[in-house]
Amino acid sequence: MRPDTFDPHSPPVITLEMIHGAQKHLISTCIITFSHVLYDAVMASFSCRKIAEVPACNGNTPIYAIPYQGKEIGIFLSPIGATAVGTFISEVNWLTGAERFVMFGSAGCLNQEATRGKLVVPTEAYRDEGMSYHYAPAAPYIEVSNAPQVAALLEAFQVPYITGRVWTTDAIYRETRDKVVARKAEGCLAVDMELAGAQAVCSFHGFQLYCFLMTGDVLDLPEWDVAELGAANHSLDNLKLALKIAAAI
Repeated sequence: MRPDTFDPHSPPVITLEMIHGAQKHLISTCIITFSHVLYDAVMASFSCRKIAEVPACNGNTPIYAIPYQGKEIGIFLSPIGATAVGTFISEVNWLTGAERFVMFGSAGCLNQEATRGKLVVPTEAYRDEGMSYHYAPAAPYIEVSNAPQVAALLEAFQVPYITGRVWTTDAIYRETRDKVVARKAEGCLAVDMELAGAQAVCSFHGFQLYCFLMTGDVLDLPEWDVAELGAANHSLDNLKLALKIAAAI
């Protein structure tokens, strides 16, 4: 990635106001889920109020507000990948006013011994994608600013967790053996597809991102193991935890 991709000085050609009009201020906190199963569970379990939608030529994405512990918390079903979720964060903020985002989902395991039976609270994300380089100066890793706060909340909720680095890539079919070895040697516990881009967008705009991951498929074995991937993708316990974090922050 070229180091001059980040341009914080000249104005953007296309702005959110051009696309969406004046900014709205409806909610302060929003949950990002990648699981249609968990999204459907929310729709079935809560009195959901549609407050906005992100328009696109391939279909609009609704944003709902749900009542939880005396607050209204937003939620939307995000497409997968750093570019997609980073763009959605900017648009959801503009359309709803949300400045705090709780993001959770599955990740590939790079260290079974360290992560077994624990959630991963990322502290840094290796920037093996493109989105983050448009929102932050070039560097191998980006700091996940609110990792201490997420860890403290999991501690208070008595949820087992481990903190450490993760590897964000936007090329699922190019997670090669040598890359797995290299990232694991640097201390990466897991590999995801969104965090580096999402954190860069949030840091650039001054938003707050709170992230935790559950490892599912395992990459640091002689053969790829997907036995736990479905459970990690669609864990109802993780949805409940995301709601608790959203209410607490």
